[in-house]
Amino acid sequence: MRTVLNVIWLVLAGFWLAIGYLVAGVICCVLIITIPFGIASFRIAVFALWPFGNTVVRRDDAGAASAVGNVIWLVVAGWWLALGHLFTGAVLCVTIIGIPFGIANFKLIPVSLLPLGREIVPVDDKRVFGVQ
Repeated sequence: MRTVLNVIWLVLAGFWLAIGYLVAGVICCVLIITIPFGIASFRIAVFALWPFGNTVVRRDDAGAASAVGNVIWLVVAGWWLALGHLFTGAVLCVTIIGIPFGIANFKLIPVSLLPLGREIVPVDDKRVFGVQ
């Protein structure tokens, strides 16, 4: 079922979301000081391509630099990205067929709000449950 949902998601929304995050990542990497944000954008782009079967977990080795970067990201880009995913997810949840895709948009909100210090893993990964 994950594969079917991922393929439908890819065709309808995932490809365009991933392109947007990839373009943002390239722009961030061109501006040397924002390379960490570019890398985070690339990570989000991969998650936007295949959201079903994956989830976001907090990295244990993330430190103060990630926290400072997340505050900068939140002020500059995170809040409007999260609002976009929230609005799109709510619109998709209006129809029964769109509910899984709305939930996929809601899954993108935490990583689009605070992307640094996060990792995208399969849902059956032991780190999802807090086990090392």
